[in-house]
Amino acid sequence: MSPIPYMEEVKRKLIHLSSLWMPVAILFADRQVMAWIFGGCLAGNIVLERLRADRVKGITPVYDFFFGRMLRAEPRPGQWIISGGPYVFAAALSVTLLAPPPVAAACMAIMLLGDTAAALIGRKFGKHPVVNGKSLEGCIAFCLAGYAGAMLFTQGEYAGILIISVFGGMLVELFEKNLRIDDNFSIPVVAALLWRVLAGVLG
Repeated sequence: MSPIPYMEEVKRKLIHLSSLWMPVAILFADRQVMAWIFGGCLAGNIVLERLRADRVKGITPVYDFFFGRMLRAEPRPGQWIISGGPYVFAAALSVTLLAPPPVAAACMAIMLLGDTAAALIGRKFGKHPVVNGKSLEGCIAFCLAGYAGAMLFTQGEYAGILIISVFGGMLVELFEKNLRIDDNFSIPVVAALLWRVLAGVLG
């Protein structure tokens, strides 16, 4: 499958970055309220995409106009291809339940900023291939952008532990094809789990 055009990738990642409201909300809003909101958004997003796959009048044309060209694979008639949206909401719900608000927000920022930087920098400037079509330049961009986001949302707290979380998230993104888990979900969840383990070990 050939990659989507670079400008469509830019549009996809701008939509990705629009989800930065999630870590902001996690940081400042009530934890239980946000868990319910993310759960509701997850359910609603799945229903919307199912309706789109079923070619429901009034849903499919609008969805395809805004998002159709950004899908990595063109669905066959009636085929249900889940976009990255439900995975992002599932990740936001999971990290909200797994970690305290600053760390949960940081884990979402690692994914949103790191994945965006890796895709755009890697495709534009990647000269040193690593695995799965990814580049060393993209990996470095992921780590730098992801760690900057994590530090922003935690105000520098857990700086040492979150280095490991960022690196773990980068590895998950790098081996997404092997793991067969959407990286919109796996990156923040793995980052949060690494934080929990290391925070517990280090006290």
